[in-house]
Amino acid sequence: MGRDKNLPLTETVYYILLAVIEPAHGYLIMQKVEELSAGQVRMAAGTLYGALENLVKLKFIQPVASEDSRRKVYAITQKGMDILRLDFERMKHMVSVTTDRLQ
Repeated sequence: MGRDKNLPLTETVYYILLAVIEPAHGYLIMQKVEELSAGQVRMAAGTLYGALENLVKLKFIQPVASEDSRRKVYAITQKGMDILRLDFERMKHMVSVTTDRLQ
């Protein structure tokens, strides 16, 4: 079985998927990404909304109902969760073999 063509995820996409495990609107996603990445990943609104659009097309996230009609809220889909887990496993393997080699 070959690797999924969507892997590896970019760092930004990885953090966006993590951020929408709990439904969130755009500004909150930007805040969560910055927080989860310890300030290493900061996105402009245009970059975020382009990424969100692509992730919806890939069916990794989907818009969900919101009490605030002015804000679009997104949540991760099962397909998004699966790809996030696959990339996490890929990175764990990389860390494991690197740890073994560097010790």
